[in-house]
Amino acid sequence: MKRRFAPLLAILLATSAGLARAGDAMSIGQMEFDNSCAQCHGARGMGDGPMASVLKNGAPDLTGLQMANGGVFPFSRIYQLIRGEGISGAHGSSEMPAWGFRYSLSAPTMLGPYYTKADEQAFVEGRILALVEYVSSLQKK
Repeated sequence: MKRRFAPLLAILLATSAGLARAGDAMSIGQMEFDNSCAQCHGARGMGDGPMASVLKNGAPDLTGLQMANGGVFPFSRIYQLIRGEGISGAHGSSEMPAWGFRYSLSAPTMLGPYYTKADEQAFVEGRILALVEYVSSLQKK
């Protein structure tokens, strides 16, 4: 019986080792992007995600933000857009979700039972900052 499971165990260990190496190379911002943004903006941020076609105006290509802003990445504007500042409702006046609100909702699960409001704020800001940093790395040169 043990011999039958040995090859399966070897495959699982090899696969998990490969995933661990891939996970080590992935930044928090890239994980956030892959989990929250790639569905619309595409894996490389070019606006070609699988959900882009169902959006009224498609999804913007995020790789040209810096170029469209005179060569300067619009950090503050992107941070505010992701956080949901200046838009009303969960989706505001656009189809872009207010991720800051979503991150706040997930804070209790992610932080555990003994967190403060300051911990929640730091958690939300950290996730948004990591995401903005990753989006800045997608810019066309």
